[in-house]
Amino acid sequence: MIATVAATAALVLAALFANFVVKALLLRVLNKMLAYTPYGRDPELRRHGFIERLANVVPALVIATGIALVPNLPAFVVVVVKNVANAFMILTVAMAISAAFNIVDTIYHRRPEARLKPIKGYVQVVKIVVYVVAALLMIATLIDRSPLILLSGLGAMAAVLILVFQDTLLSLVAGIQISSTDMVRVGDWIEMPGQNADGDVIEIALHTVKVQNWDKTVTTVPIRKLVTEPFKNWRSMQESGGRRIKRAILLDQNSIRFLTPEDHERLGALAPLETYLKNKRTELAAWNDGLGERAKVPANTRRTTNIGTFRAYVENYVRSHPGVHQGMTIMVRQLPPGPDGLPLEIYCFTNTTAWAAYEGIQADIFDHLYAILPEFDLSVFQNPGGADWRQALSSAVSPEAARA
Repeated sequence: MIATVAATAALVLAALFANFVVKALLLRVLNKMLAYTPYGRDPELRRHGFIERLANVVPALVIATGIALVPNLPAFVVVVVKNVANAFMILTVAMAISAAFNIVDTIYHRRPEARLKPIKGYVQVVKIVVYVVAALLMIATLIDRSPLILLSGLGAMAAVLILVFQDTLLSLVAGIQISSTDMVRVGDWIEMPGQNADGDVIEIALHTVKVQNWDKTVTTVPIRKLVTEPFKNWRSMQESGGRRIKRAILLDQNSIRFLTPEDHERLGALAPLETYLKNKRTELAAWNDGLGERAKVPANTRRTTNIGTFRAYVENYVRSHPGVHQGMTIMVRQLPPGPDGLPLEIYCFTNTTAWAAYEGIQADIFDHLYAILPEFDLSVFQNPGGADWRQALSSAVSPEAARA
């Protein structure tokens, strides 16, 4: 009995000594040697603990080897201790392999092409396979049976495994589709109202895609949703170099009229209209001269209108604006009138895709257009508010009734 206890204590001390030697001496020397390499000095790579996890194999190996040397131990105790130590070594090796794949993913993530082809999803699949294999080997080791016995029954468990790993399999297929078709990259701005996602993609993993919204919240979207549900990717807009402005001014249709000669002279002094009105006068004069006697009736003649002249002014102003992309579509058009007035839509692109700069250019254009409208005797349509109703009611009340 004393010999058994002494031998067991000696085995435990030997395992602790082996653990000390490996971690305190050999591991320290190895880390110093790795410090001379670029990867060894990288704290982000060292935090994965690949070497530290692999070093845990040594004390378990000492116990698995030395337990048979302890005298007078029952056979089943030797088998149990040896099997547990072997299972621990398998688990340790699996964790070290997982750490190695984490290091590979970290190094790859630093490459420029990582945005286009992330491999985190594939790394996670390989790690799942490693842990599944390790689990099978550990079970086989603990029950002291060959792994082939477990593998032979794996076929009968296929349906169960497919059910258990259903989400993983669907996510893997979706990830392959997204990667092969280049649907989404890290850094893309995507908009997915159904998932409350509107912002930049910051991570593409096996099961999820993380989107950092513009309010700095993070939305986690199941990766298969990007295949089964519609979403908008703004990457093409960002790569084109221009962002679209598509916005209308609602004009009061009661303010539309023909221009008078005085209006022609006044508006012809505006730089964007100088050439337009000169050419328009020549064109209309030639047309009206061909009418003969019918030209005496003003309704038979062609005349310029304040809204048509304003439309020409807006187009020429936008074409000369330094913030508008001149190589893309520029158009000013009327939309069908409605109860809110006559929409005059400005359709163009800014020469930048930066959000703040884009909003600044758009606001600058419409600030000017709203301010210049009175020059054309045009009014913006606006539903009456409280102040409008008060002014109308006060105008309708006679001075005598007001005094009464």
